[in-house]
Amino acid sequence: MIIFISTNISPMRNVSKKLTLITSLFVIVAILFASCDSTPGYEPARDYKSIEKALMTQFLLARDSSVIKLEEGHFIFKNSLILDSKKHITIRGKGMDKTVLSFILQEEGAEGIRVANCENIVLEDFTVEDAAGDNIKVTDTKGITFRRIKSAWTGEISEDNGAYALYPVICSDVLIEECEVLGASDAGVYVGQSENVIIRNNKVYWNVAGIESENSENVEIYGNKSYNNTGGILVFDLPGLTRNGRNVKVYNNEVYENNLFNFAPKGNIVASVPPGTGMTIMATRDVEVYNNKISNNNTISIGIVSYELMAAMSEKPDKQPGNSSAKGVDENFQTDERYNPYPGRVFVHDNEYSNNSLIPKMDNDFGKLFMLKFGLDRPHVVWDGIQAPDYLLASGEINPDYRICVQETGIKTAILDAAHMFEGLESNPASLNCSL
Repeated sequence: MIIFISTNISPMRNVSKKLTLITSLFVIVAILFASCDSTPGYEPARDYKSIEKALMTQFLLARDSSVIKLEEGHFIFKNSLILDSKKHITIRGKGMDKTVLSFILQEEGAEGIRVANCENIVLEDFTVEDAAGDNIKVTDTKGITFRRIKSAWTGEISEDNGAYALYPVICSDVLIEECEVLGASDAGVYVGQSENVIIRNNKVYWNVAGIESENSENVEIYGNKSYNNTGGILVFDLPGLTRNGRNVKVYNNEVYENNLFNFAPKGNIVASVPPGTGMTIMATRDVEVYNNKISNNNTISIGIVSYELMAAMSEKPDKQPGNSSAKGVDENFQTDERYNPYPGRVFVHDNEYSNNSLIPKMDNDFGKLFMLKFGLDRPHVVWDGIQAPDYLLASGEINPDYRICVQETGIKTAILDAAHMFEGLESNPASLNCSL
């Protein structure tokens, strides 16, 4: 269904009577043009053996400034591997797909590998598969490098897969490079509540979100290939967390064919990401998106939205989460005085856009909306148009803190006016034609 929201209604939801008519108008189009998504899967040949006791001991007793060497082979574990309160440790395998650590029989712990309260840790040249929760989780660590790590869930993609493949949270000095990530039911390459982050030269596919920066500061995302996800790259700020995000640069990435059906569990914030999304920037500040190649994302190339819209689009979960660490929707976000649910100081410029599909993805609200409002000439960059109470200064000018600027050539842009049932929707609005 299409969600209409009004800033005069709390909670901000108003399922309009127009819904029945709009759905009826689209039913024939949806039947004719909706893609029949096949379910991708990853089925590697494996010949497992166990080194669990020996490796758990190495992790536990590792001395600072040592190297834990992982041999070539396929190794299976029933428990998490935990590295706690260590410094200057390298965990090194023989190469992606040569050294494989599988947690498909996991009985204890939620993560495959958990690193906590550490300093200067390097993980490189191995694969982690099938953790009950997150494949690799790193918390409260200063200096963490993921290099040439493959992280995956075997079999067909499913909402039962772990939320995060690579998951540093509350960390600083984070480097994620040359990794391959697939199958996460939330985000493949994720960084949360962290600072001084580089995410570069990775390949991410078959995730709900390919790459996600959440509530993080001083982040650079570049040189990545993000494709065949539900959404290619997300830059989010969520309420109720330890820090707010800012100063995020997204550049020189290839973001294409992110049209995978959304397999996140209902209630997760990323469950609201429409299939066919190149990038989404939500409720965060000081974001610059430039020099990217964004192609064949069949709903929207770049969406700039408020948390209010995402919350209004969310659905109640079908079940209580088990091992998932994924973020749900906070309907009480307005009680967080430190949180600003509106995006601002966002600058999108000098990107390259293309799309071979005339018909948007019809399995989501935005695709139906764009077909209704724009026909075959849908925009590449949109802002939802939901304004903060202080969006305008006393002079009537836009508050610089909420400026959204799009400097692109030859593409269509739009402000949706989602707060007023799209009545004031604008195509190619002059107010977006600015620079930061």
